[in-house]
Amino acid sequence: MESITKIYDNKIGISFQWKENKSNLIQIIFRDTGFHLQEREIEEFLEKVMDSKQQKNCDTCIKGKHCKSILLQTPSDKISLAVSLVELRQIDDLLRGTLFQLRMNNYLKDICKN
Repeated sequence: MESITKIYDNKIGISFQWKENKSNLIQIIFRDTGFHLQEREIEEFLEKVMDSKQQKNCDTCIKGKHCKSILLQTPSDKISLAVSLVELRQIDDLLRGTLFQLRMNNYLKDICKN
């Protein structure tokens, strides 16, 4: 863990940057999937999470909130994920927390320059 700078984590995953990363890509990992994203792509991913929250799911499903019946588009047009409502909420928190922390860090860097 010495080679990374953690940005945010929750029950489903973690976001971090490699310390030797020169491209400003943020690594977001949840479940068994890792994404290398720029800040604008994280914002786009968050919009797709919001769109997925509008999907109608089967109310009679035995698994309820844990049924992986929600199709979540990713910033890549070639990748979609099947997630549950519980996972979708956790992914939402992971992305929002990551963006908040990135923006807070940038704000503090700007203040410290003065």
